Amino acid sequence: MTRKHETAASAGAARPLRPARLRPRDIVRVGLAGLRARRARTVLSALGIALGIATMVSVIGISASSQAGLLRTLDALGTNLLRVRPADSITGEPARLPSDAAARVRRIGPVGTASATGELDATVRRTDRVPPVETGGILVQAADLDLLRTLDGGTRAGVWLNEGTARYPAVVLGSVAAQRLGIDRTGVQVFIGGRWFTVTGILHPLPLAPEIDRSALIGFPAAQRHLGFDGHPTTLYERSTEESVAAVREVLPRTIDPETPENVAVSNPSDALAARAATAGAFTGLLLGLGAVALLVGAVGIANTMIISVLERRREIGLRRALGATRGQIRTQFLAESLLLSGLGGAAGLAAGSLVTTGYAMLRNWPPVIPEWTLAAAPAATLLVGALAGLYPAARASRLPPTSALTSP
Repeated sequence: MTRKHETAASAGAARPLRPARLRPRDIVRVGLAGLRARRARTVLSALGIALGIATMVSVIGISASSQAGLLRTLDALGTNLLRVRPADSITGEPARLPSDAAARVRRIGPVGTASATGELDATVRRTDRVPPVETGGILVQAADLDLLRTLDGGTRAGVWLNEGTARYPAVVLGSVAAQRLGIDRTGVQVFIGGRWFTVTGILHPLPLAPEIDRSALIGFPAAQRHLGFDGHPTTLYERSTEESVAAVREVLPRTIDPETPENVAVSNPSDALAARAATAGAFTGLLLGLGAVALLVGAVGIANTMIISVLERRREIGLRRALGATRGQIRTQFLAESLLLSGLGGAAGLAAGSLVTTGYAMLRNWPPVIPEWTLAAAPAATLLVGALAGLYPAARASRLPPTSALTSP
């Protein structure tokens, strides 16, 4: 051997051997090979992750869709309706609104329309044979002729009160009142305050005024003539421009009752719907907790699957170590399997949760909404679960000595 070849051989012998590095594509191929070898176990383990992610995505999506639907309804109804009622009097005596309260409110510049109703000490019954105590929770109220315009409502059957019917024993039923009385058409009669009234109309539901839904409404003149109404309204509804709601709300008490404005209470019915929209996720935390539990169960399933996989593949691990695979490469292989396993479950769960959200939202006539952060959080949670579940099995596999792994049964 020449000196040149001797020098090259000695240099080659002195240079340490370095194991080949696994490229990302090779890591994925090795991980998928391990999962394909145990397909049934892979599917069952991924199912736990899929259920957890699907639960979390569907809960968040349905809650967001519910809020979007409620806000859409609120926008359609408008937030410029104010309700005025007598407040608790300082002296303890029941406060009353002036009989011309609606006319006073209409004189406020930004006010578009104002209407009043007055509760009557009377009951409405389907026939005079029904005991008076069985009221069905239905109110009898006198109503202004422009009440329906103020509430932006409409009739489902028949017509609203007019100048003629408001003077005679005619009644318009709210949607709930008509349902409780078993009436679905006009022209029938009901027994109110000891005499018969003819049903001339049935209203559509009024979400901003549920008390009207539960009421039998008659004209102010008929209420005073036939039922002894004193003319003092108990509720006043007012609409103004959206921009002037706050200003009108401030001046309403002093306008209605200048001497004792503290006896006038003003509320915005849309605030209740807005509060519902804000608290529509009250149970979201609980349901997300259930989804997290399902996700934890899925993580335990993945960890269990990977540990069993390590035990079953001891000879494979020993052979790979004997052929030059490093501990780091063994760890990477099993960690990749865990990540791929959880990733498959997460993708299936994300798709299932999105389908559930869309289907339920369409069933309830809501706009389907899946927050963008959910689409990013679901894969992130999936990979985190996969990494945590695979750390211990991967570390355990990398610590197996090649000799004991090859000789294991």
